[in-house]
Amino acid sequence: MYNWQLPDWPDFKYSLETVEEDLYAFAEETGHISGILKALPENTQWEAIVSTMVAEAIKTSAIEGEFLSRQDVISSIRNKLGLNTHADKVKDKRSQGAGELMVDVRNTFAEWLTEQHLFEWHRLLMKGSKGIKAGHWRKGRAPMQVISGRPGKERVHFEAPPSAKVPAEMSRFIAWFNESGPGGSHEIKKAPVRAAIAHLYFESIHPFEDGNGRIGRAIAEKALSQTVGRPVLLSLSRTIEAGKAAYYAALERSQKNNEITPWINYFVGAVIQAQKDAGERIDFTLKKAKFLDRYKEQLDNRRLKAVMKMLDAGPEGFKGGMTAQKYMSITKVAKATATRDLREMVEGTVLLVAGGGRSTHYVLNI
Repeated sequence: MYNWQLPDWPDFKYSLETVEEDLYAFAEETGHISGILKALPENTQWEAIVSTMVAEAIKTSAIEGEFLSRQDVISSIRNKLGLNTHADKVKDKRSQGAGELMVDVRNTFAEWLTEQHLFEWHRLLMKGSKGIKAGHWRKGRAPMQVISGRPGKERVHFEAPPSAKVPAEMSRFIAWFNESGPGGSHEIKKAPVRAAIAHLYFESIHPFEDGNGRIGRAIAEKALSQTVGRPVLLSLSRTIEAGKAAYYAALERSQKNNEITPWINYFVGAVIQAQKDAGERIDFTLKKAKFLDRYKEQLDNRRLKAVMKMLDAGPEGFKGGMTAQKYMSITKVAKATATRDLREMVEGTVLLVAGGGRSTHYVLNI
Protein backbone atom coordinates (compact mmCIF):
# COMPACT_ATOMS: atom_id res chain seq x y z
CA MET A 1 0.00 0.00 0.00
CA TYR A 2 1.10 3.57 -0.72
CA ASN A 3 0.85 6.52 1.67
CA TRP A 4 -2.39 7.90 0.18
CA GLN A 5 -4.10 4.50 0.63
CA LEU A 6 -3.47 4.42 4.39
CA PRO A 7 -6.14 5.52 6.90
CA ASP A 8 -3.92 8.24 8.42
CA TRP A 9 -3.29 10.00 5.06
CA PRO A 10 -2.28 12.84 4.97
CA ASP A 11 -1.58 13.09 8.70
CA PHE A 12 2.21 13.06 8.44
CA LYS A 13 4.16 12.23 11.59
CA TYR A 14 7.83 13.00 12.17
CA SER A 15 10.50 13.81 14.72
CA LEU A 16 12.94 16.71 14.40
CA GLU A 17 15.33 15.44 17.05
CA THR A 18 18.15 14.59 14.65
CA VAL A 19 17.88 17.80 12.58
CA GLU A 20 17.49 20.46 15.28
CA GLU A 21 21.10 21.67 14.87
CA ASP A 22 20.75 21.77 11.08
CA LEU A 23 17.53 23.79 11.34
CA TYR A 24 19.25 26.29 13.62
CA ALA A 25 22.22 26.47 11.23
CA PHE A 26 19.84 27.03 8.30
CA ALA A 27 18.19 30.00 10.00
CA GLU A 28 21.56 31.56 10.83
CA GLU A 29 23.09 30.99 7.41
CA THR A 30 20.00 32.28 5.56
CA GLY A 31 20.30 35.56 7.41
CA HIS A 32 24.05 35.65 6.75
CA ILE A 33 23.64 35.09 2.99
CA SER A 34 20.88 37.71 2.82
CA GLY A 35 23.15 40.21 4.59
CA ILE A 36 26.07 39.55 2.21
CA LEU A 37 23.77 39.91 -0.81
CA LYS A 38 22.41 43.27 0.38
CA ALA A 39 25.96 44.57 0.85
CA LEU A 40 26.85 43.93 -2.80
CA PRO A 41 26.48 46.56 -5.55
CA GLU A 42 23.06 46.24 -7.22
CA ASN A 43 24.38 44.84 -10.51
CA THR A 44 26.40 42.20 -8.61
CA GLN A 45 23.32 41.32 -6.53
CA TRP A 46 21.32 40.65 -9.67
CA GLU A 47 24.22 38.69 -11.16
CA ALA A 48 24.14 36.32 -8.16
CA ILE A 49 20.33 36.07 -8.22
CA VAL A 50 20.18 35.32 -11.95
CA SER A 51 23.01 32.78 -11.67
CA THR A 52 21.12 30.90 -8.94
CA MET A 53 17.83 30.97 -10.85
CA VAL A 54 19.52 29.70 -14.01
CA ALA A 55 21.09 26.82 -12.07
CA GLU A 56 17.68 25.92 -10.61
CA ALA A 57 15.89 26.04 -13.99
CA ILE A 58 18.52 23.89 -15.73
CA LYS A 59 18.98 21.34 -12.95
CA THR A 60 15.28 20.85 -12.17
CA SER A 61 14.80 19.86 -15.83
CA ALA A 62 17.97 17.74 -15.88
CA ILE A 63 16.57 15.61 -13.02
CA GLU A 64 13.75 14.64 -15.38
CA GLY A 65 16.14 13.96 -18.28
CA GLU A 66 15.36 17.21 -20.12
CA PHE A 67 18.27 19.44 -21.08
CA LEU A 68 17.70 23.13 -21.69
CA SER A 69 19.66 25.78 -23.56
CA ARG A 70 21.60 27.66 -20.89
CA GLN A 71 21.75 30.87 -22.93
CA ASP A 72 18.01 30.79 -23.63
CA VAL A 73 17.27 30.26 -19.92
CA ILE A 74 19.51 33.25 -19.04
CA SER A 75 17.78 35.41 -21.66
CA SER A 76 14.32 34.32 -20.51
CA ILE A 77 15.05 35.13 -16.87
CA ARG A 78 16.70 38.47 -17.62
CA ASN A 79 13.84 39.44 -19.96
CA LYS A 80 11.21 38.59 -17.35
CA LEU A 81 13.08 40.45 -14.59
CA GLY A 82 13.38 43.52 -16.83
CA LEU A 83 17.18 43.47 -16.71
CA ASN A 84 17.62 43.66 -20.49
CA THR A 85 17.21 47.09 -22.12
CA HIS A 86 15.95 45.29 -25.20
CA ALA A 87 14.48 41.82 -24.74
CA ASP A 88 16.73 39.02 -25.99
CA LYS A 89 15.28 36.63 -28.55
CA VAL A 90 14.66 33.20 -26.99
CA LYS A 91 14.56 30.36 -29.53
CA ASP A 92 13.79 27.40 -27.27
CA LYS A 93 10.24 27.60 -25.88
CA ARG A 94 10.97 25.04 -23.12
CA SER A 95 13.87 27.15 -21.88
CA GLN A 96 11.71 30.26 -22.07
CA GLY A 97 8.95 28.66 -20.00
CA ALA A 98 11.39 27.26 -17.43
CA GLY A 99 13.00 30.68 -16.98
CA GLU A 100 9.65 32.45 -16.66
CA LEU A 101 8.56 29.89 -14.05
CA MET A 102 11.63 30.63 -11.92
CA VAL A 103 10.87 34.36 -12.00
CA ASP A 104 7.22 33.83 -11.10
CA VAL A 105 8.14 31.57 -8.16
CA ARG A 106 10.40 34.32 -6.87
CA ASN A 107 8.03 37.24 -7.51
CA THR A 108 4.93 35.61 -6.02
CA PHE A 109 6.51 33.78 -3.06
CA ALA A 110 4.38 35.63 -0.49
CA GLU A 111 1.06 34.98 -2.23
CA TRP A 112 -1.29 32.19 -1.22
CA LEU A 113 -1.11 29.08 -3.36
CA THR A 114 -4.13 28.62 -5.63
CA GLU A 115 -5.29 26.09 -8.19
CA GLN A 116 -5.09 28.71 -10.94
CA HIS A 117 -1.52 29.59 -10.00
CA LEU A 118 -0.49 25.94 -10.25
CA PHE A 119 -2.19 25.73 -13.64
CA GLU A 120 -0.27 28.79 -14.81
CA TRP A 121 3.03 27.25 -13.63
CA HIS A 122 2.14 24.10 -15.56
CA ARG A 123 1.41 26.09 -18.74
CA LEU A 124 4.78 27.84 -18.45
CA LEU A 125 6.58 24.55 -17.90
CA MET A 126 4.87 22.86 -20.84
CA LYS A 127 5.79 25.57 -23.37
CA GLY A 128 7.10 23.84 -26.46
CA SER A 129 5.87 20.40 -25.32
CA LYS A 130 3.59 18.50 -27.68
CA GLY A 131 0.73 16.20 -26.72
CA ILE A 132 0.38 17.53 -23.16
CA LYS A 133 -2.81 19.29 -22.08
CA ALA A 134 -1.27 22.06 -20.01
CA GLY A 135 -3.02 23.82 -17.16
CA HIS A 136 -5.31 20.97 -16.13
CA TRP A 137 -5.24 18.12 -13.65
CA ARG A 138 -4.56 14.76 -15.25
CA LYS A 139 -7.51 12.75 -16.50
CA GLY A 140 -8.09 9.19 -17.75
CA ARG A 141 -8.44 5.80 -16.15
CA ALA A 142 -4.87 4.58 -16.67
CA PRO A 143 -2.91 4.51 -13.39
CA MET A 144 -0.29 7.23 -12.89
CA GLN A 145 2.83 5.22 -12.09
CA VAL A 146 6.50 6.03 -11.59
CA ILE A 147 8.31 3.26 -13.46
CA SER A 148 11.89 2.32 -14.31
CA GLY A 149 13.44 -0.54 -16.28
CA ARG A 150 13.21 -1.98 -19.77
CA PRO A 151 9.86 -2.91 -21.38
CA GLY A 152 8.80 -6.26 -19.97
CA LYS A 153 11.03 -5.80 -16.92
CA GLU A 154 9.54 -2.61 -15.51
CA ARG A 155 9.60 -1.85 -11.82
CA VAL A 156 6.78 0.24 -10.36
CA HIS A 157 8.21 2.57 -7.71
CA PHE A 158 4.98 4.36 -6.92
CA GLU A 159 1.37 4.61 -8.03
CA ALA A 160 -0.48 7.88 -7.42
CA PRO A 161 -4.18 8.29 -6.56
CA PRO A 162 -6.61 7.72 -9.48
CA SER A 163 -7.30 10.78 -11.66
CA ALA A 164 -10.87 10.99 -10.36
CA LYS A 165 -9.52 11.71 -6.86
CA VAL A 166 -7.04 14.40 -7.92
CA PRO A 167 -9.32 17.50 -7.71
CA ALA A 168 -10.36 16.70 -4.13
CA GLU A 169 -6.81 15.74 -3.10
CA MET A 170 -5.41 18.96 -4.56
CA SER A 171 -8.07 21.09 -2.84
CA ARG A 172 -6.98 19.53 0.44
CA PHE A 173 -3.28 20.01 -0.41
CA ILE A 174 -3.74 23.69 -1.30
CA ALA A 175 -5.68 24.29 1.92
CA TRP A 176 -2.90 22.56 3.92
CA PHE A 177 -0.20 24.60 2.18
CA ASN A 178 -1.88 27.91 2.97
CA GLU A 179 -2.80 26.92 6.54
CA SER A 180 0.79 25.80 7.23
CA GLY A 181 2.20 29.15 6.05
CA PRO A 182 3.04 32.24 8.13
CA GLY A 183 0.04 33.18 10.29
CA GLY A 184 -1.91 30.09 9.23
CA SER A 185 -4.04 27.99 11.53
CA HIS A 186 -1.51 25.13 11.38
CA GLU A 187 1.69 27.16 10.85
CA ILE A 188 4.96 25.25 10.44
CA LYS A 189 7.71 27.68 11.45
CA LYS A 190 10.71 25.63 10.34
CA ALA A 191 11.11 26.49 6.65
CA PRO A 192 12.99 23.31 5.53
CA VAL A 193 10.43 21.10 7.34
CA ARG A 194 7.47 22.78 5.67
CA ALA A 195 9.21 22.57 2.29
CA ALA A 196 9.97 18.87 2.81
CA ILE A 197 6.36 18.01 3.62
CA ALA A 198 4.99 20.19 0.82
CA HIS A 199 7.20 18.48 -1.76
CA LEU A 200 6.43 14.94 -0.58
CA TYR A 201 2.69 15.66 -0.28
CA PHE A 202 2.49 17.14 -3.80
CA GLU A 203 4.61 14.38 -5.38
CA SER A 204 2.40 11.73 -3.77
CA ILE A 205 -0.70 13.19 -5.47
CA HIS A 206 1.15 13.62 -8.80
CA PRO A 207 -1.67 15.77 -10.17
CA PHE A 208 -0.39 16.57 -13.64
CA GLU A 209 0.16 14.42 -16.70
CA ASP A 210 3.78 15.63 -16.82
CA GLY A 211 5.98 18.11 -14.95
CA ASN A 212 5.13 16.99 -11.41
CA GLY A 213 8.75 16.81 -10.22
CA ARG A 214 9.60 20.28 -11.48
CA ILE A 215 6.48 21.92 -10.09
CA GLY A 216 6.94 20.00 -6.82
CA ARG A 217 10.40 21.51 -6.44
CA ALA A 218 9.00 24.97 -7.24
CA ILE A 219 6.47 24.43 -4.45
CA ALA A 220 9.32 23.52 -2.08
CA GLU A 221 11.11 26.76 -2.99
CA LYS A 222 7.90 28.75 -2.43
CA ALA A 223 7.49 27.12 0.98
CA LEU A 224 11.08 28.00 1.93
CA SER A 225 10.78 31.63 0.79
CA GLN A 226 7.34 32.15 2.27
CA THR A 227 8.33 30.75 5.67
CA VAL A 228 11.62 32.68 5.78
CA GLY A 229 9.83 35.85 4.65
CA ARG A 230 11.96 36.66 1.60
CA PRO A 231 13.01 34.92 -1.63
CA VAL A 232 15.63 32.30 -0.75
CA LEU A 233 18.87 32.31 -2.71
CA LEU A 234 19.66 28.65 -3.35
CA SER A 235 19.23 26.00 -6.02
CA LEU A 236 17.66 22.97 -4.37
CA SER A 237 17.47 21.14 -7.71
CA ARG A 238 21.23 21.44 -8.25
CA THR A 239 21.82 19.62 -4.96
CA ILE A 240 19.17 16.98 -5.73
CA GLU A 241 20.49 16.40 -9.25
CA ALA A 242 24.01 15.83 -7.90
CA GLY A 243 22.64 12.94 -5.79
CA LYS A 244 19.64 11.94 -7.86
CA ALA A 245 19.62 8.27 -6.81
CA ALA A 246 19.47 9.24 -3.11
CA TYR A 247 16.58 11.63 -3.83
CA TYR A 248 14.49 9.00 -5.61
CA ALA A 249 15.30 6.37 -2.98
CA ALA A 250 14.26 8.68 -0.13
CA LEU A 251 11.07 9.67 -1.96
CA GLU A 252 10.13 6.05 -2.70
CA ARG A 253 10.65 4.94 0.92
CA SER A 254 8.57 7.82 2.23
CA GLN A 255 5.65 7.12 -0.09
CA LYS A 256 4.96 3.81 1.61
CA ASN A 257 3.92 5.16 5.02
CA ASN A 258 3.09 8.46 6.71
CA GLU A 259 5.86 8.42 9.34
CA ILE A 260 8.26 10.61 7.38
CA THR A 261 11.18 11.31 9.73
CA PRO A 262 13.72 9.79 7.26
CA TRP A 263 12.35 12.02 4.49
CA ILE A 264 12.61 15.12 6.70
CA ASN A 265 16.21 14.18 7.54
CA TYR A 266 17.08 13.73 3.86
CA PHE A 267 15.39 16.94 2.70
CA VAL A 268 16.79 19.16 5.45
CA GLY A 269 20.26 17.87 4.52
CA ALA A 270 19.62 18.72 0.87
CA VAL A 271 18.50 22.25 1.79
CA ILE A 272 21.62 22.79 3.94
CA GLN A 273 23.86 21.66 1.06
CA ALA A 274 21.98 23.91 -1.36
CA GLN A 275 22.60 26.80 1.01
CA LYS A 276 26.35 26.09 1.07
CA ASP A 277 26.33 26.03 -2.73
CA ALA A 278 24.57 29.41 -2.73
CA GLY A 279 27.37 30.85 -0.60
CA GLU A 280 29.92 29.53 -3.11
CA ARG A 281 27.90 31.04 -5.98
CA ILE A 282 27.90 34.48 -4.32
CA ASP A 283 31.65 34.17 -3.71
CA PHE A 284 32.16 33.25 -7.38
CA THR A 285 30.07 36.25 -8.49
CA LEU A 286 32.35 38.55 -6.50
CA LYS A 287 35.46 36.92 -7.98
CA LYS A 288 33.95 37.22 -11.46
CA ALA A 289 33.37 40.97 -11.01
CA LYS A 290 36.96 41.48 -9.77
CA PHE A 291 38.33 39.32 -12.58
CA LEU A 292 36.56 41.40 -15.27
CA ASP A 293 37.69 44.66 -13.66
CA ARG A 294 41.29 43.43 -13.63
CA TYR A 295 41.44 42.13 -17.21
CA LYS A 296 38.83 44.06 -19.23
CA GLU A 297 41.49 46.26 -20.85
CA GLN A 298 43.21 43.16 -22.29
CA LEU A 299 40.07 41.65 -23.81
CA ASP A 300 38.75 42.64 -27.22
CA ASN A 301 35.22 41.58 -28.17
CA ARG A 302 36.35 38.20 -29.48
CA ARG A 303 38.37 37.24 -26.42
CA LEU A 304 35.71 38.62 -24.09
CA LYS A 305 33.10 36.41 -25.77
CA ALA A 306 35.16 33.29 -24.99
CA VAL A 307 35.94 34.41 -21.44
CA MET A 308 32.25 35.16 -20.74
CA LYS A 309 31.36 31.70 -22.01
CA MET A 310 33.75 30.25 -19.42
CA LEU A 311 32.45 32.52 -16.66
CA ASP A 312 28.83 31.59 -17.42
CA ALA A 313 29.61 28.03 -16.30
CA GLY A 314 29.65 29.38 -12.75
CA PRO A 315 31.58 27.97 -9.81
CA GLU A 316 31.38 24.46 -11.30
CA GLY A 317 33.90 25.61 -13.94
CA PHE A 318 33.91 25.38 -17.74
CA LYS A 319 33.71 21.66 -18.43
CA GLY A 320 36.99 20.33 -19.77
CA GLY A 321 38.53 23.80 -19.79
CA MET A 322 39.04 25.95 -22.88
CA THR A 323 40.82 24.38 -25.86
CA ALA A 324 41.80 25.75 -29.25
CA GLN A 325 38.97 23.75 -30.82
CA LYS A 326 36.37 25.17 -28.42
CA TYR A 327 37.75 28.67 -28.87
CA MET A 328 37.42 28.32 -32.66
CA SER A 329 33.82 27.17 -32.26
CA ILE A 330 32.87 30.03 -29.92
CA THR A 331 34.62 32.87 -31.75
CA LYS A 332 34.47 31.55 -35.35
CA VAL A 333 38.18 32.13 -36.01
CA ALA A 334 40.87 30.06 -37.70
CA LYS A 335 43.12 27.74 -35.70
CA ALA A 336 46.15 30.03 -35.99
CA THR A 337 44.16 32.95 -34.52
CA ALA A 338 42.77 30.77 -31.74
CA THR A 339 46.23 29.53 -30.80
CA ARG A 340 47.64 33.06 -30.78
CA ASP A 341 44.75 34.45 -28.70
CA LEU A 342 45.08 31.70 -26.11
CA ARG A 343 48.86 32.13 -25.90
CA GLU A 344 48.54 35.89 -25.40
CA MET A 345 45.86 35.45 -22.73
CA VAL A 346 48.20 33.10 -20.87
CA GLU A 347 51.01 35.67 -21.14
CA GLY A 348 48.62 38.31 -19.79
CA THR A 349 47.67 35.95 -16.91
CA VAL A 350 43.99 35.92 -17.98
CA LEU A 351 44.27 32.15 -18.47
CA LEU A 352 46.35 29.42 -16.85
CA VAL A 353 47.61 26.34 -18.66
CA ALA A 354 46.38 22.99 -17.37
CA GLY A 355 47.17 19.46 -18.47
CA GLY A 356 49.79 18.66 -21.09
CA GLY A 357 50.26 17.28 -24.58
CA ARG A 358 46.93 16.42 -26.22
CA SER A 359 45.21 17.12 -22.90
CA THR A 360 46.38 20.74 -22.75
CA HIS A 361 43.57 23.11 -21.89
CA TYR A 362 43.13 26.51 -20.26
CA VAL A 363 41.32 27.69 -17.13
CA LEU A 364 40.50 31.19 -15.92
CA ASN A 365 42.90 32.80 -13.46
CA ILE A 366 40.04 33.58 -11.11
